[in-house]
Amino acid sequence: MRSLIAIPRTAVTLLSGVLATLICGSAIIVVGRIPAARGLVEKFIHAWAMAWMVPAGCRLEVIGREKVATSKSYVVVANHLSNFDVMVCFKALPVPIRYLAKKELFSIPLLATAMRSIGIVEVDRQARSAAIESVNQQSSKVIQHGDSLIIYPEGTRSRDGTLRTFKKGAFTMAVAAGMPVLPVTIHGTYEMWKPGGKTIRPGHVTVIIDDAIPTEGLGREDVDDLRNRVRAVIEARFDQLRGGQVESTQS
Repeated sequence: MRSLIAIPRTAVTLLSGVLATLICGSAIIVVGRIPAARGLVEKFIHAWAMAWMVPAGCRLEVIGREKVATSKSYVVVANHLSNFDVMVCFKALPVPIRYLAKKELFSIPLLATAMRSIGIVEVDRQARSAAIESVNQQSSKVIQHGDSLIIYPEGTRSRDGTLRTFKKGAFTMAVAAGMPVLPVTIHGTYEMWKPGGKTIRPGHVTVIIDDAIPTEGLGREDVDDLRNRVRAVIEARFDQLRGGQVESTQS
């Protein structure tokens, strides 16, 4: 029965998401060129996220939002479980965030223009060293605009719902820019929409935001230690969430 119910829910969610992408994407292309309309751009982004989350039956709980200084920019580091992680993070974090998107998404005409207009960073995974330089240049523009950059250091969605190895890129970037790293732990999106899954199911998603870790005074030799420290925070939170050991505090 649950599988049968999941089919129309999936269809409605995908239809809502596609329509929201067309409508909000078109609006963002227009208002994104107006510096004074920055707040309006964020409202369209949040509306787009909700257009996916509401029909999917995503019940979002955020713990630790008060730890984020809305006047600061961060390199946000989060675990990656599902396509829903992007929408969830847009709603959970009280600061404007931009993320890294694979080059293939930029081949979709309307979506590509909308993403570029708000500073989504294009990543060509085949370019290697050239890709790193390009990502750094694009990311620096995001930072200059006062936005935060969210990076999923596992590199891809977890195929089995567990925490994978963290790559160094996010931490190298944070140290180079002198930006604080904000650890964010996501739980519940895997159960809603698994990587490669054909159906979407309703679910409770918890996002825990931990204290930001400063990077002032750190050098390249400190990157590994920073990566290990952030991963340890996220791993501990993730294990707590899977074991039901985190007290629910709706925010």
